[in-house]
Order: sequence, then C-alpha cells, then structure tokens
Amino acid sequence: MKLPKYALKADQSLMVYEFTSEGPKGQIQKIVKYSETNLKDLYNLAFGDKEQDTGEIDDRVISNNGDSDKVLATVVSTVYAFTEKYVDTWVFATGSTMARTRLYRMGITKYLTEIKRDFQVFGLKSDEWERFEKNTEYEAFLVKRK
Repeated sequence: MKLPKYALKADQSLMVYEFTSEGPKGQIQKIVKYSETNLKDLYNLAFGDKEQDTGEIDDRVISNNGDSDKVLATVVSTVYAFTEKYVDTWVFATGSTMARTRLYRMGITKYLTEIKRDFQVFGLKSDEWERFEKNTEYEAFLVKRK
C-alpha cells in the first residue's frame, strides 16, 4: 500500500516490530508481534500499545492519536516483511473487541483492491472461512501471500 507509514524497528527474526505513533496525544509506542500457533505455518498477529512497565502489548487501550490510517499501513507493512521472510505462512488476526475487529474489517475493505494484488484474504463467519467480501461482518481474518 502506498500510504504514509511509520519507521519500524524489527528484531532479527522479523517476529516483533516496534514503531512510534505521533499525534495530538504525543508519542505512543506500538508493538506488532507474530507468534506460532499449534497449526503448521499459521501465525497469530498481535498488535497494540507497548506497556511501559513490562514491554508487553496492551491490545485493549484506545489511543485515539489521530493517525489510524498511518498506524494501519505500518501494521500492514509488517505483514509484507513477515511473509517475505516466512514464505507459505498464513497470518491470523482478530481484534481484542468486536469494535476493533470491525475497525480492521473496514481497513481491509478500504484497501481491498491493493491487498488482493499480493494476498489471499479470508474472513471467519459462523465458524467457516470464506473469501473476504465487502459489507460482510467477520470474526477474524486470515491472509496468505500470493
């Protein structure tokens, strides 16, 4: 996606990424973390603010820093980097709340044409995976690099 993005710092494994959101509420540290699941080649994408005390992800806090498109584009850029290194992997993502899942769905919908050039995109609906369609509510998302 050709959108403004924040500069990323990644660990050597390309499993953990950090960046700083900048907006009216100041600088907010963000983390994107990929973790293995119990299914072969399936990784979970976790994202949120960095807890200052623990360094862990807080995926429940609402930052409202006025830069959601830039943050989303930055998170998507980690999916590109991750799937370039880990070929043939699937990335699973869902929001920590229904509202967050809806926000992610809206972001995917907004840039679906661009995303589909490089990824297969699926949504989970009623315990079934289907090709992602606009105007459809999903519980989770799954992407795989083409």
